[in-house]
Amino acid sequence: MGRSPCCEKAHTNKGAWTKEEDERLVAYIKEHGEGCWRSLPKAAGLLRCGKSCRLRWINYLRPDLKRGNFTEEEDELIIKLHSLLGNKWSLIAGRLQGRTDNEIKNYWNTHIRRKLLSRGIDPTTHRPLHGQADISFAKEEEKGESFVRREEENKSNNSNSNSNSNSSSSSEEPKRWRCPDLNLELGINPSSLKQEDSDEYFMGEELGLCFRNGLLEFR
Repeated sequence: MGRSPCCEKAHTNKGAWTKEEDERLVAYIKEHGEGCWRSLPKAAGLLRCGKSCRLRWINYLRPDLKRGNFTEEEDELIIKLHSLLGNKWSLIAGRLQGRTDNEIKNYWNTHIRRKLLSRGIDPTTHRPLHGQADISFAKEEEKGESFVRREEENKSNNSNSNSNSNSSSSSEEPKRWRCPDLNLELGINPSSLKQEDSDEYFMGEELGLCFRNGLLEFR
């Protein structure tokens, strides 16, 4: 279901407003205020649509309307507000004293857009027209830098793990080869060994050593 029309359009005047209609509308609002625009035309004795009365008052008959060209300060304020609010003309008009939303929208499309384009600025994004390529390049450069950082971190972590493994292996290596309970006495001359004592020692053929009475000697 759509919204019902504000009035019977078959019994309303259309086209340009007359001076008499303007005077009736201004006199009623000065006395009673704006109120409800749907009921205002009948109360003011106007054969007009409520929407038509509202637009006529806001855009042409308000006493605080500012006439004339936009100033340079107003141009910069519109540009700033548009970068924040986009095409929300009613909100922008609420921050420009005496200007209407329709007036600002028309002025934007006919003047300010051209001004921004002449400055090399996109009127929609308010960024430089060549900024998209710069942004893409910056993103790619950032990706490259992050990749290099990750590689350096991986190398650093690998080197730390290797150093830790080497230190642990070096600390364990003496434990594998240490024989704390073995008393080693090396002899140069094996001629002192007697043949009858051969059953008391073990001969190491590969190492050239003999073990006799708890002593290790060169063969």
